[in-house]
Amino acid sequence: MRARPRRLFARGLLAWGLTTLAGCSVAPMPALKPPLPDAWRNAPAGVAPPTADLRGWWQALGDPQLDALVDRALQGNLDVAQAAERMRAARLLNRHAHDPYLPSLHGRTNDVIDPDTSASYFVVGFDALWEMPLFGAWQSAKRVSQGELDATDAALRGAQVSLVAEVTRRWVELRSAQQQALLLAAIRDAQQERLRLLHTRQQLGLAAPVEVARAQAELARAEAALAEPRQAINASVQQLAVLLGQPEPDPAWLQPGPQPRLGAWQLTAAPADLLRARPEIASAEADVLRAAGELGMSRADIYPHIGLGSSLQWSADIVRNHRVHTGEAIFSIGPVIDIPLFDWGQRVANAHAKDHELRAAVFAYRQAVLQGVAEAETAMGDLEQLRGREEATQQASQAMQASMAALRKRAELRLGSGLDIQDGLIESHKAELETVSAIAARDLAYVSLYKALGGAPMPAAPLPRSHD
Repeated sequence: MRARPRRLFARGLLAWGLTTLAGCSVAPMPALKPPLPDAWRNAPAGVAPPTADLRGWWQALGDPQLDALVDRALQGNLDVAQAAERMRAARLLNRHAHDPYLPSLHGRTNDVIDPDTSASYFVVGFDALWEMPLFGAWQSAKRVSQGELDATDAALRGAQVSLVAEVTRRWVELRSAQQQALLLAAIRDAQQERLRLLHTRQQLGLAAPVEVARAQAELARAEAALAEPRQAINASVQQLAVLLGQPEPDPAWLQPGPQPRLGAWQLTAAPADLLRARPEIASAEADVLRAAGELGMSRADIYPHIGLGSSLQWSADIVRNHRVHTGEAIFSIGPVIDIPLFDWGQRVANAHAKDHELRAAVFAYRQAVLQGVAEAETAMGDLEQLRGREEATQQASQAMQASMAALRKRAELRLGSGLDIQDGLIESHKAELETVSAIAARDLAYVSLYKALGGAPMPAAPLPRSHD
């Protein structure tokens, strides 16, 4: 009656000891306290810091074609597809992070000859080994695997962030270049009409040759200025095709369309979830987790590896008895201990090295946070400044339109000339060009802001299809 309680106590003591050994030497996770500012310095005054809306941020530009392009790009982009495949691979491996510490079974056969060559044996058997994940190896292996999975997840999100930002940027540049090309063509046409009028005035002796020469030079400059937006159009459509994973641009992209613009949009919420959204910070956090796991594994390697082994084998004398028979089976079981001796110093040095790598990963995490804060602050400041520039250029353009209306009225009353009309048209188109540039600059600053915040869609839909 007393033997059973003693056995139960011994088993409990053994289980407690193994649990203690399994949990000891686990590298502690460092506290990740990002050096975030208490308030965003470049945020608009009086803005509270609620959660920033990073879903569908490009829809503020009010362009349905852009919305459709983003959806297509997220499904067809090859960089996103690569990142998705790597995440799938890491997800599969993460499910089996503890498999090396499960029992293993090996089957083997062998021919054994006696030293006196009087007998030969055919041996068949099985070996089983179970290495116990002691000294924190179990938790450390999971940390390494989870860190690798988190890193691939951050890489996928980073690819999505870059993709959405680049598609939006290229679309803004395309539509802006098309508007610039239209306005520059209108300026060129006005310069041609102005040159024609000056030729007529010269023939009438009302204009000097120097005025005609200057008009010819202005016309040549207007023609040359068309090359830049045309180059931008060609480059933008080609890059959009690459981003969408297709060999050729859509012909519809070459048809000029309205320029995307924020309009009266203003930043009404300073982002507070920068850490959760920015892929670079998530990747740095995954590196810390992985480094902590590798440190724990290296510490576990310092101590003896303890396991349980067993074998079962049969043998038959194939010289004296050609008919193989099983005979008597031999079974053995016992502990297996692997003690590091001559390479113990190298293992200790490796553990110290992994400790330094963990500290480096923590510093890299802090640097990633600082970089994210700096980019967000810069983008917020640019966005606010460019809003004022856009409003000023719009006011200038409206003033030029009012001036054109007055010039046309004077021409109707025969108080002005055709040259005045063409000069007014040229100045009016130049003012519109400045407005187009200001709108594009503000749009691009808006893209930079949400890229700095890690803004990208987080849909519940499946990952992009595998490209076989």
